[in-house]
Parts: sequence; C-alpha cells; structure tokens
Amino acid sequence: MENVTVAAERLQLHPLRAAYRSGRRMLLLADLHLGKGAHFRKAGIAVPQRVRDENFANLNQLIEEFRPATVRFLGDLFHSDHNRVWADFCAFLSAHPEVAFELVPGNHDILPPAAYAEAGLRITETVVVEDGFAFSHHPLAPEDHPPGTYNLCGHLHPAVQLRDRGGLQLRLPAFYFGSRQGILPAFGAFTGCATVPVREGDQVFVLAEGEVVAVQ
Repeated sequence: MENVTVAAERLQLHPLRAAYRSGRRMLLLADLHLGKGAHFRKAGIAVPQRVRDENFANLNQLIEEFRPATVRFLGDLFHSDHNRVWADFCAFLSAHPEVAFELVPGNHDILPPAAYAEAGLRITETVVVEDGFAFSHHPLAPEDHPPGTYNLCGHLHPAVQLRDRGGLQLRLPAFYFGSRQGILPAFGAFTGCATVPVREGDQVFVLAEGEVVAVQ
C-alpha cells in the first residue's frame, strides 16, 4: 500500500483499487459496475461468471482487512437495470451488518429507490461535503467545488501511460491526485480505463502486479 495526504488527511491506497480513511474508518470505492457482465451476457456477449465473483471476493477482502465502519461507493455501483446480481449484492450486504453502506449516486445508478432500501443501502446527495472533502461521482468543475474542499470522485476510470526500459508503452489504472481533486480507479473487474492528463505537481499511483506504485 501507499499513502497520500490530501485535505490534511492521510488516505491509504490499496492494490484492490480502494482508498481508506483510517480516522473515519471509511472505505472508499468507485465504479463497481456490478451486473455489467450479466447485462452483456443478456445481449449475447460471453462474459465469464468469475467477473462477478471477483468483485465480491475483493470487496470482502477489503472489509476483512480494514474492518471499516462505513463503505462509501462513489457512484456507478450497479451498471444497468435490475438483474440477478442485485440479489447477490443484497445478500452480500446482509452478511456484513456491522458495516454502514452508502452510495453517492452516479449516472448508472438508475434502480428504483425501493431496490436500494431493500439492500439497506443509504443514498446520499450527489455531492457530500465532509471533513474538508467534497465526495462525488463525477469530477466537479473548479467553479462547482464547495468552498475550501478537496473533491474525491470516480467516473473517469483513470489510467496513465508509461514506457518501460524497452520502449514498450503500458497503460495502467491509477489513483490520481491533483491540487484540488482526486480520482479513484474503477473498482469493477469488468471495466475499461481512460488516460488522464498528468500535470506537474500531481501525485499518481499506478496499479501493477498487485501493488500500488508511486510514479509521480
């Protein structure tokens, strides 16, 4: 793991694409896109069942490791309309009654309110201001930042381009932290990624071979 300090708070960055606020005992994840594999299978596109299993296994490992009081999902928790994976997710949450689960809604979070209530999942506002942070799914434009806050978000599935010693270019998922905004990597096992521009002074941590590695 690596640590980064933003908004006067230290975040622990985990290789399973999550950040942990130890002072708040809060686990932060973005872009799980649960049910995406089932959505594609319904359309006739073969996606292995292990994709779903990997998401739940990784989330369970993080809960076992950190023992958080709260898990906050920064949007795009569930990829599409209701399918059988939602029932699996409800069962997963029920197996962890000691944890409060929250969702900062994103553009894919389109299930009816009753579905979230059934899961015992608390839906927050689209921007949650807390302890000097503004938590959101979409990155906030500078003019939309609540005063004095640091924006932690998802949505972009950030990655950076690197070149190895042999000249081969690699694109790796990453945690990205600018001066006023941090973007978490997509947690879901069946998600793509997009290269983000990196500026001088930014802090970037890539995910490679089961490790978090600082590259800038």
